[in-house]
Amino acid sequence: MLELFLVGIGTGNPDHLTREAENAIRNADLVLLPHKEANKAELAQVRLTMLQQLGVGDERIAHFEMPQRRQQGDDYGQQVDEWHDAIARRWQASLSAHLPAGTGRVALLVWGDPALYDSTLRIAARLGLAAAQVRVVPGISSMQVLCSAHGIALNEIGAPFLVTTGRQLRDQGWPECIGTLVVMLDGQCSYEQVHLPDVEIYWGAYLGMPQQILLHGRLPQAAAEISARRAQARQEHGWIMDIYLLRRPGTGC
Repeated sequence: MLELFLVGIGTGNPDHLTREAENAIRNADLVLLPHKEANKAELAQVRLTMLQQLGVGDERIAHFEMPQRRQQGDDYGQQVDEWHDAIARRWQASLSAHLPAGTGRVALLVWGDPALYDSTLRIAARLGLAAAQVRVVPGISSMQVLCSAHGIALNEIGAPFLVTTGRQLRDQGWPECIGTLVVMLDGQCSYEQVHLPDVEIYWGAYLGMPQQILLHGRLPQAAAEISARRAQARQEHGWIMDIYLLRRPGTGC
C-alpha cells in the first residue's frame, strides 16, 4: 500500500522539526522535493539540507518542478483549482516513475503546518488515496514563530483572534468583535489599507531563518517602513515569506 506523509517542517529552521517529523522523513522510501522558479532555489535548498542532515540519500529524492498558477482574470477559485490539479499530476508522475509498483512510504515536506493555510491536503485528495493512506505530521506554524520572535501572546485574555488572508482583509475589512488579526498570504501589503486608531503591527519575514527580519510599531508609523523593508528584502533574495499580527485595543461585543 502507498502511504503519503505530509510532514510539517516549520519555517525553515531545522530545529523546528519534531521527532515525529524526523522519523517520518528517515523512514520514507521516497521524498518528493518541489522546485519553484530559479529565484526561489533557496527554498528547495532548505528542504534538501534538512534531508541531508537526516541521512536521506539522493536515490530517495524525487525532484519535480512546480507548475505556475494562472493569475489573469478574476476567477481566483478556478485558478487555484487548475493549479492544484496541475500539481497533483506532477506528484502522480513522480510516484509512477519512482515507485512503479504503487507501494511504499512517501514524504512531502510542507512549510509550517499542513493544516493551516496550506493546500497540500487538498492536492493529496486528488490522488484518489484512501483516508488511511494519507498521514499528517504537524509542524510549527509561522504564526507561532512570529509570536515567539516578538515575545507576545497570540490572544488577549479571554479574547478571540482571527487568522485570515491579505485578500480577505482588503475585501472585507476588519471584522467586528475581533481585536487581534493574524494575516497570512499577503503579497499586497494589505495593512496599508487599515486606517483605524491605535492599531499595532507585529511583522516578520523569513521567520526562523538566518535572514529573519522583525518590525513592530503603531501601524500608521510602521506601515511605510515595513513595506519598504519588504520590497528591499524581496529584491535581495528573489522571494519573501512574511506574516503579521494586527492588534487594536478596546474591541469587544
